[in-house]
Parts: sequence; C-alpha cells; structure tokens
Amino acid sequence: MSGRSVRLRSVPIQSLSELERARLQEVAFYQLQQDCDLSCQITIPKDGQKRKKSLRKKLDSLGKEKNKDREFTPQAFGMPLSQVIANDRAYKLKQDSQRDEQKDASDFVAALLPFGNKRQNKELSSSNSSLSSTSETPNESTSPNTPEPAPRVRRRGAMSVDSITDLDDNQSRLLEALQLSLPAEAQNKKEKARDKKLSLNPIYRQVPRLVDSCCQHLEKHGLQTVGIFRVGSSKKRVRQLREEFDRGVDVSLEEEHSVHDVAALLKEFLRDMPDPLLTRELYTAFINTLLLEPEEQLGTLQLLIYLLPPCNCDTLHRLLQFLSIVARHAEDNVSKDGQEVTGNKMTSLNLATIFGPNLLHKQKSSDKEFSVQSSARAEESTAIIAVVQKMIENYEALFMVPPDLQNEVLISLLETDPDVVDYLLRRKASQSSASSVLPAAGQACPQYPASVFTP
Repeated sequence: MSGRSVRLRSVPIQSLSELERARLQEVAFYQLQQDCDLSCQITIPKDGQKRKKSLRKKLDSLGKEKNKDREFTPQAFGMPLSQVIANDRAYKLKQDSQRDEQKDASDFVAALLPFGNKRQNKELSSSNSSLSSTSETPNESTSPNTPEPAPRVRRRGAMSVDSITDLDDNQSRLLEALQLSLPAEAQNKKEKARDKKLSLNPIYRQVPRLVDSCCQHLEKHGLQTVGIFRVGSSKKRVRQLREEFDRGVDVSLEEEHSVHDVAALLKEFLRDMPDPLLTRELYTAFINTLLLEPEEQLGTLQLLIYLLPPCNCDTLHRLLQFLSIVARHAEDNVSKDGQEVTGNKMTSLNLATIFGPNLLHKQKSSDKEFSVQSSARAEESTAIIAVVQKMIENYEALFMVPPDLQNEVLISLLETDPDVVDYLLRRKASQSSASSVLPAAGQACPQYPASVFTP
C-alpha cells in the first residue's frame, strides 16, 4: 500500500506469525500434490485430533475414570502433544498467579503495618475510645485498616476464595485471556473463522517442558558421555522422574541427575506419545521421500515438516537441534589446552537408529500381520533410520522458509486480507536492513526476482 517492494529473505519457521504458518501448511500441501510424486495420499495432520479407540483402550480409560480420585491425571506421558504443552502453560500460569498473589499480599501487609501501629498508639492514649469504637462501629473488622489480612500470607497451595477477590479486573481478564489462548483449542472450525482468530505474531514456542529440560541437561552434562542413549539407566530413578513430571512438579534437572536416567526419560516420553512426532498421517510420505532423486529429497522433507502442527514442528526442531549437537561430539578430538577429549561415539546414524522408531511409525494392525511381513518391516526400519538421519544432518535448512514460499503465503493472504499483508510487509521491512527495501513496484530488479514481493 505504501508503493514499496520488499525483498524477502529465508527466515526460521518459528519467526512467522501464527496466521502465516497456517497458510504455509496450505501452500506446502498444494506444492506436494502438484510437484512431488510420493505415490501416496497426503493429508494435513490435525493438531490433537481424536482417534478411534479400541475396545481394550476404552475399557482401560473407564477403569482410570473410576479410580480418578485415587490416581492423579498424567500431565506429560501418554498425552497428546498439544495437551502436554497446554498443561505446562496452565501450570506456569498458576505458579505465576500464586507468586504475584503472595507478593501483593506481602506488600499490602507491609504497607499497613506502620498505619496499624499509629492507630494502635492513638487508641491506647484514649481509655474510652476502644469501647466506643466497638459499640458504635460493629463492622470495623471488615475495614482494610485492621491487620486481618496478615494470616492470608501464611496460606499455602491453591488460591482461596478471598484471595481471588484481591485480583483487580485487569488481572482477572488477563488470566482469562491467557487461558483461552492455550494451544489445545477446538480445531473443527471453518477456515475463515479460524484465520480471524489466528495471531499476527509468532506463536509461543511450543516445546514440552520435559523435552526442553532433558535436552538442556544432556547438552550441559552428557556430550562427552560414551554411548549416551545406549547405556542402561536406573528404572527406579527414571520412574520417579516420570511421576514428578506427570504430577506437574517443577522438576529441576541438576548435575547430580544421571545423564543415562535423563536420556532414558526423553526416549520414554517420545515412545509413549499417542501419535508419533512425525504423525501417522505422514508416515508413508516421509518414507517415500527416499524414492525421489537425491537433490529433491531435502526440499520434499522440508515441505512435509511444514505440514506438521506447530507443536510437533517446534518440538521436532528442538529435538533435532539437540541430536545434531550430540552427533558433532561423536568423534575424539583435542581441546584448546591440548588435552584429548573422548567422543560419545553417537553418530547421526546411531542416533537415528535409536530415535527413528520413536519419531516415525504407523499404527500396527495386528501382530500376526507384522510377523508374516518381517522382511517388509526390516526394509521400512532401514528407511525410517535413513529419513531421520537426513533430518539430523540437515535440521537447520529444514526449518528455514525460503523467499518463494513466503511469497506464495503472502499472495494467498492478499486475496482475503490485503490489510494484513500490508502489516506483515511493513514489519518484515522494519526488521530488515535499509538495503532490503527496493524501489517501487514496477521498477526493474532482475537480480532478486523470486524474493521480491510485488502485489
């Protein structure tokens, strides 16, 4: 609208707005159908969709409901990924609100103490004033001048009814807005209604607290551990950590925690997800990328990753980033001090062999079918390892969005929301250097034809 053209550059997918990422899914889906022959049906995975339960699972869930009072509801393991992230955010919101409540109550009491001391000295100076105030002002006990709120500071646990009243209207509305914006929202809406609700800002980074904590701990303490992810762990300690995360406890992984226990915990979380990180819908598509020419495989993997729900995409990025760091420390090397540093021996192939079956698998129809097709299973297992290995080795490129795809996203938005496109372009221009703003549309700029947005 300002008459300028903006040079688009490759950007990380996490930097795109929520609306842009939703349209990117559609653009990638169209390109996969038109330009990539994967010899299979491709669908956009649903975020946290409900799947048909087997009779056994229904009976198990009924049994769990009966024992709901005796058992806690899991917060991390065996839950849909979007629900795990929603639980993490709800817990953090609760912790923040309780912390703010205690701080406000402490400040309130601290502010009242000097006033209460003056009031007490004044009452002691007059012998009849206390009797007259008791008889003439029976409701004075509810006045904020009394030190009644003091015991509230010592209360622990969830917010009580009287402490909720301390929140002003702006705070309560903020809490409501944050709760309504959790990622586990209803999905079955019309596209236009959905787009109106999508934010024009980047999505909150949707990585489970458990995954991020485990990756950080292993990056700090486990990169030189030989055979990490292969050496056995303490089942008792892993079970204890698992229960703490499942209860929503704010677990802090410290140096004393065994790297083998933390590694086992991370593998268990990925293994127990009801839907694998790369989703069952895209299982065949990911495997069939190996049938393409080598120069086409990476671009096709990139488009398939764009189809993933944001929570799957962000979590996959964090995991591949971590595995790439582990693989870079696989070989022995010499430190700056001249000391020999032993490598962890976990190459990208070894890591893909361990994590591949947890990240990419399909629902088993029956044990009999898979026992008969053992050779087919072996071939698929080899393909899974090859796909995950390629992802580990090229993770940085896979999560970048090239200019031509950004251009397609903006053209798609231009048809329905031209004012939104103008806002996004202004923001992209402000984030770029001064040299990225080109002359007005219509003037020649042949050196960047694919990266210039000229509506």
